[in-house]
Amino acid sequence: MDIEAFRALPGPAGRAVLAAAAEADLSENALLSTAARLRERYPADLVAAALTQARLRVRARAKFGPDADRMYFTPDGLEQATRARVAAHRARRFAAYLDGRQGGVVLEMGCGIGADLIARARQGCRGEGVERDALTAAVARANVEALGLADLASVREGDATQEDPAGYAAVFADPGRRTGRGRVFDPRAYEPPLDTVLELAARAPAGCVKVAPGIPHEAIPDGAEAEWVSVGGDVKEAALWLGGLAGTAGRRATVIRSDDPDAPTATLTPDPGLDAPDVRAWGRYLYEPDGAVIRAHLVAEVAAQVGGGLADPRIAYVTADTAVATPFAAAYEIEDVLPFSVKRLRGELRRRDVGILTIKKRGSAVDVDRLRRDLGFTSRARRGGGRESTVVLTRVGRAPVALLARPVAAAPPATA
Repeated sequence: MDIEAFRALPGPAGRAVLAAAAEADLSENALLSTAARLRERYPADLVAAALTQARLRVRARAKFGPDADRMYFTPDGLEQATRARVAAHRARRFAAYLDGRQGGVVLEMGCGIGADLIARARQGCRGEGVERDALTAAVARANVEALGLADLASVREGDATQEDPAGYAAVFADPGRRTGRGRVFDPRAYEPPLDTVLELAARAPAGCVKVAPGIPHEAIPDGAEAEWVSVGGDVKEAALWLGGLAGTAGRRATVIRSDDPDAPTATLTPDPGLDAPDVRAWGRYLYEPDGAVIRAHLVAEVAAQVGGGLADPRIAYVTADTAVATPFAAAYEIEDVLPFSVKRLRGELRRRDVGILTIKKRGSAVDVDRLRRDLGFTSRARRGGGRESTVVLTRVGRAPVALLARPVAAAPPATA
């Protein structure tokens, strides 16, 4: 996308073509004809920019909800941007820290399209964003203005590694984790590298650095608190809290029920008095810890909450004899435990008149798509069956097993 064409979008002509594009057919098959019709009324470069934005806004609704229809994006910027629900969760922590620090300003090193900058501004935090890419900086600036936050947040083009964070109350950094070949998982390959970002952040009294959820625990610096966040059951990201923003827990898992702004949030931290969970036989219930819990190495805490143990010490499935409400794990009532056999499993599902099947696995090398076909389920619904069932594939030691189970109603998380 050309930066000059983008700069025209927030103006009157740009807003007009954006409105027209939003009402048009943006599907792949209709895109050329839509562009041709719009070019009859508007300049071609402006139409191209508007169609790009209109399609990005549709994609962005999953992250930003209704705000997406007023915001601006680049493809890479949207990909890396923090979803609004997570950014708001993080912004509240900044706001609590800055409360009472008169004039405290947060420096954001590499602000992207401005998602975190906006979330903090909405919590009353003053912020300055620095972004090296000229187009992305222009997009972030347009977003701050479009959402009416220019009195609290500003964006300038520049190299964040040349900034001096010492004069700021806190810093936030979101180093690039994507190249032309895809996502980057090695912290040394971030742009800038994680070590460089941490050294810069250490110059401020407090900081937060967004990292990939798969960050190795050994890459977490001493004194930092690592937080993994899931939304709707999917781990979305992790962050390292530093200096005055670091808690004493060392690591935490935060579970957010959904992207709804009012969705409850729950946070789990280590219990230093806990031993490793007991290894025990399958009980009546199976608990599948949330991905953030597993990433944060807090499975033992979930096992203690539900009074359970592990069927296999190397697999993060908790089993217990009682149903206990917890926001940190999905619960299933175990109906049967079978040695894994496709033939036996197929017969058992037929006997139980199962028509809708969910397959989950952990510690199993089985190809789920192939197994579904082998069991006679060519799609999610299979004609001739009425029941819903969940099959959980795992192992105990070297023995593969299949658990037939049904979900237990989810527990509402306690607000953190």
